[in-house]
Amino acid sequence: MTRSFRPRRKRAPGAGPSSGDLVAAARAAAQTRQQGYRARSLEIHGWICAKCAREFEADTLHLLTVHHRDGNHNNNPPDGSNWENLCVYCHEDEHSRNLLADYLSGEDE
Repeated sequence: MTRSFRPRRKRAPGAGPSSGDLVAAARAAAQTRQQGYRARSLEIHGWICAKCAREFEADTLHLLTVHHRDGNHNNNPPDGSNWENLCVYCHEDEHSRNLLADYLSGEDE
């Protein structure tokens, strides 16, 4: 597909939502969705990283994230079987391992 270098037509003011409104709405929806399964995961699995076993307090709880084991963020079973609580460092390591494995096996091409 070739890309056109013609300037895009500008929207008339007030014709539909602005991109800032769309981004804000998407972020709010994501935050609401995340709070639902995050709160449930913290309740089920506790305030401990499943990988490094670091324990969290109320003031550091923002560093504990929910990792979806199958990679599907929409798969949120009520029993928490697709979640594990990981600190931000272990969560980053978990995702970078997959990237490195794909690169080394040649699957990233």
